[in-house]
Amino acid sequence: MSTNGRRRVVISGMGAVTPNGHTIAETWANIRAGRSGIAHVEGFDMPEGTVNIAGQVKNFDPTEYLDKRTVRKTDRFAHLAVAAASQAVADADLDIAADAARIGCSMGTGIGGLRTQEVAHAKLFEAGPDRLNPFWVTALIANMGAAEVSMALGTRGPLTTECTACAASGMSLGNATMYIRAGMADVMLAGGVEAPIAPLALGGFGTMRALSRRLDDPEGASRPFDAGRDGFILSEGSAVLILEELERARARGARIYAEILGYGMSSDAHHVTEPDPVGTNPARAMTMAMQDAGVTPADIGYVNAHGTSTPAGDAAETRALKIALGDEEAARIPISSTKSETGHLLGATGAVEVAVTTLAMRDGFLPPTINLTDPDPECDLDYIPNVGREADVKVAVSNSFGFGGHNAVLVVRRWDDGD
Repeated sequence: MSTNGRRRVVISGMGAVTPNGHTIAETWANIRAGRSGIAHVEGFDMPEGTVNIAGQVKNFDPTEYLDKRTVRKTDRFAHLAVAAASQAVADADLDIAADAARIGCSMGTGIGGLRTQEVAHAKLFEAGPDRLNPFWVTALIANMGAAEVSMALGTRGPLTTECTACAASGMSLGNATMYIRAGMADVMLAGGVEAPIAPLALGGFGTMRALSRRLDDPEGASRPFDAGRDGFILSEGSAVLILEELERARARGARIYAEILGYGMSSDAHHVTEPDPVGTNPARAMTMAMQDAGVTPADIGYVNAHGTSTPAGDAAETRALKIALGDEEAARIPISSTKSETGHLLGATGAVEVAVTTLAMRDGFLPPTINLTDPDPECDLDYIPNVGREADVKVAVSNSFGFGGHNAVLVVRRWDDGD
């Protein structure tokens, strides 16, 4: 595992707000136990027969993290982002004010402030343009997740937003790693956020036939790699990781969770929603990430799959895993999709899954793919069905693939005493 003398990047803090918990600890406890965070939607009604199940963050109070005036001017996606980032900073015991110019923020999101857009559009035709909220534009635009985090916490280093659909937060983590390697920052608050649970999104993704129609069985609806899978579950939430240059983290006595070893990206150049059916291009991102990490498939002990529970996507990822890892190693390596518990958090999903992968290595316990009761013959790898298992994993892979052909892969190494 060679780093070629480059600056090394470690994870020194984590925070999350997801359908499975208001903190990363609660989220991880529920995922490792195989508990679903999917339920019928609350807060609004959907027309009968349309998709009305989702992964919502229940009982979330944004005023725990932001003042009431800021909450009124901003969208829910910004609230979730600030919450996760605040938790991560506290977890890392990071003093931002002491070194703000060397600390940046990179957040991924696929959509941004969708609920704000939905409300503003209705107001436009109900009351006219003069009655629009003057803050609706700044609440809507996708960069405001990162911007509100930066303003709330005081970072003054690189400030970026990745808007690459479901690969967005994977790319935010990978690109933040590159910023630190390049010396542009010493610390990055990196992750993703999404708050798409609104009639417009449920209706839109539903008419695309992208969402599961198991409306009478919310907890069983997300079933990656199962023969009965029929679409993904739309979810909301945020996860932020503190990425820090290794020697800086050591110098301040930081608790280190893991090291970001490798990062790979590729494009399918195939279709707006369907993945590369052969799997060559996602496999290329996996191979690139392993090469960047200086590891081989024989070093990999676990893969957190993209595994969205769509018929085409899960089969294509299985093929990609075999190409990247080789048939023998692909059959050996345990793989799971924690979207079976969380649903699909779109632009936030990669960060949630890197955090989960990190904790799985720390605890020596691999989370299950729940609802995998009838394995698809095309998805014939070890997808850890229904019950998690103990395992000693040193190096793991996390895959994130997005609409439009965006592929992002990260290789993470467990941090042990003595490293």
